[in-house]
Amino acid sequence: MSELSLNEHLIGKPGGRWELATPALVLDLDMFERNLAAMAAHCEKAGLGLRPHCKTHKSARIAEQQISHGAVGLCCAKLAEAETLASKGLSAILLTSPVVSPGGLARLAALNAFCDDLIVVVDSEEGAERLDQSAGSAGKIQSVLIDLDVGLHRTGIGPGAPFDSLLQKIGQCANLKFRGVQGYAGHLMHLDSFGDRRTKSLDAMRVLGEARDQAAAQGMQCEIVTGGGTGTYNIDPDAGVLTDLQGGSYVFMDREYNDVPIANNAPMPFETALSVHTTVISNNTKSIVTTDAGLKAFTADAGPPVLQDRAPEGASYFFFGDEQGGISFADKSQTLPLGHVVSCVTPHCDPTVNLYDCYHCVRGDVLVEIWPVDARGKSQ
Repeated sequence: MSELSLNEHLIGKPGGRWELATPALVLDLDMFERNLAAMAAHCEKAGLGLRPHCKTHKSARIAEQQISHGAVGLCCAKLAEAETLASKGLSAILLTSPVVSPGGLARLAALNAFCDDLIVVVDSEEGAERLDQSAGSAGKIQSVLIDLDVGLHRTGIGPGAPFDSLLQKIGQCANLKFRGVQGYAGHLMHLDSFGDRRTKSLDAMRVLGEARDQAAAQGMQCEIVTGGGTGTYNIDPDAGVLTDLQGGSYVFMDREYNDVPIANNAPMPFETALSVHTTVISNNTKSIVTTDAGLKAFTADAGPPVLQDRAPEGASYFFFGDEQGGISFADKSQTLPLGHVVSCVTPHCDPTVNLYDCYHCVRGDVLVEIWPVDARGKSQ
């Protein structure tokens, strides 16, 4: 039986949220919808478009709701994600990673023929040449943004002369259409100090703005200047550089983003809509119990999850192996009964989502829908 159908019988049942076969990925729709509305209102007030990153959720249903809340388009980190969303009728897509391999370029050309508005980033002259040749062979102009390195050093061309040289190369490519620039300062998203994060993020925005002006001086206008993220959503608009914001994790939130203060130690305004439910399967040892959600139920790059609901105050979760997790109690006399279900805040939502086939969508304690994670595992 597939994960999509395993819990279908619980849809509409009062209390069904706590009867799910576990581990289960659970989405609180009321919180999720408030998050969508809050980010849409923020961007509207700031005079920005929203181009949310779908690597967070990998879901056509969620992408459709983001578009219905005013998003100007969608970001995909990988070609396979873009192909999946396009197959569901979502065609305004920015591919935020360079495509350079022959097979990838062939797939990109096919996707470009299928989509109304497909944009891809480029960060090297060689990459631009390859894109130009591929688009020329396919017979359709490919829209591009220059990916600018604003300090992360993961992808992106350096500012100044390297950027200028790539800009000129794109201008010489008959099959490429320059649309603007992208800059993502991912290394700043989780800085503990709001003041430090603000200073460094505005510095990154300044680099992006200088590139925009550099392009304009050569007669190549930046229709799109895109970047930023959930961790700097309330900082980057102040630079007056971006045309749209690339936040992604705001739809769900996780332990990492919940730990990021936005100003004066205030918490993020977005609610923790995503959780993983896990069941107590053993309680023989004093002061701990074992659950059925271990390393395979969460990604461990950000440490263990945080207990969210139905666990005693002071209890903490720890990894107990591939298939099991553990809960330890501050009060050594405490325990939890067999079959008891607790919910956990994911440490890092994006890669945790990629471990599951579906979202169990709830309102209160009622399971109301089950949505597929359409692009699960599509990392090519």
